[in-house]
Amino acid sequence: MRTAQRINFLGTETAFAVAERAAAYAAAGRKVYPFHLGDLNFSTPAHIVEAARKAIGEGKTGYCPNGGILPLREALAADANTLRGTAYTAENVSVQPGGKPVIGKFIQIFMNPGDEVLYPSPGYPIYESQIEYYNGKAVPYGFIAGKDGFLLDWEGMERAITPKTRILILNDFQNPTGASCSDGELEQLADLACRHDLAVLLDEAYFEMNYEGKSRSLAGFPGLAERSVILYSFGKKFAMTGWRLGAAIGPREVIRLFTQLNTNAESCTTHFVQYAGLAALQGDQGEAARILRTLRERRDAAVTLLNACPGIRCFSPRASFYLYPEVSGLMEKKGFGRDYAAFA
Repeated sequence: MRTAQRINFLGTETAFAVAERAAAYAAAGRKVYPFHLGDLNFSTPAHIVEAARKAIGEGKTGYCPNGGILPLREALAADANTLRGTAYTAENVSVQPGGKPVIGKFIQIFMNPGDEVLYPSPGYPIYESQIEYYNGKAVPYGFIAGKDGFLLDWEGMERAITPKTRILILNDFQNPTGASCSDGELEQLADLACRHDLAVLLDEAYFEMNYEGKSRSLAGFPGLAERSVILYSFGKKFAMTGWRLGAAIGPREVIRLFTQLNTNAESCTTHFVQYAGLAALQGDQGEAARILRTLRERRDAAVTLLNACPGIRCFSPRASFYLYPEVSGLMEKKGFGRDYAAFA
């Protein structure tokens, strides 16, 4: 059978390929520390699991509203408003089977073939994959090393914008660099988005994985809630990566389109899983706080160990659970030059 040409533009996540190699390594009897995938080795808090069990027992196993159950949508709007200074209601929320579907649906809604999309590189590979799959032009913007962490490359970002630029994707508390925007950078981004009339996807999967200070969202800046969609994920904060639960939060008319895409794709997010999400938002937050404390301890230990290795330099990020070490010195020391695959 002949496949459609667009399939050739569909990318992947190399982390899963590395995971296969790691599994084979472990199967040979070796100890593996799984640093390769953005997952957590914590159990989902017990009260969240119990809420799912209770919902199954009550028969919450059939179809439910395409955009999600009302109590969860209300709770997500309230949570976003408390943490981001917004004024969302349930009509601003469409529940999704994970955070990842928000990326593809946002691109379908806002990007025509040939439009240009600014996305972070290095960054989550699904951005580029979905842009190219839907026949857009993926335009990367990067980061530069500052004194204590990574900074947005403003000059490069401004140069990359053309009359065809339609979308800006921002992953603050970033995967994989751990970069987090300063207040000044957020103000510049808000100005840039308004000045160039860009639709903005705010990938905030790690918004609450902040070890220092209070997180700020671009959606809370004047004029940005009207042109932005927040990608919300339960996976990281509540150790629910495999539950596949997330949401799109944004302008009502845009969220209506997300829900229409739900109708065409998944019908709805798993009914009883949504009650687990409701318990996550409204129940005891002690376990989520413990997860964050443990991740901070791991960050500190890993950064110390990496920086003790000759030829490696690693920043200590204030958010997310990623480290992005500079290893060129070690590669030279070991004779690999710039052969990253061989070094890995």
